[in-house]
Amino acid sequence: MPILRSSAILDSSAIHEVRYDAPRRTLSIWFMGNRRPYHYLDVPERVYEELLHADSAGNYFNHNIKNHYDFMH
Repeated sequence: MPILRSSAILDSSAIHEVRYDAPRRTLSIWFMGNRRPYHYLDVPERVYEELLHADSAGNYFNHNIKNHYDFMH
């Protein structure tokens, strides 16, 4: 069964926290040092899951999310 909403604190030097809203397909990312999240739009759930399990969340973000999805800040 797909997730509806989920959040996680990451062990990453670049990303502090991520949240995923499945009904809206929105991935919210709090980068280290930022108080406001970036909201990435129309992100498949699998991308959120892969980010959570990546060896390096920062590298995964740079190669698979950044410049691939529209965002709001």
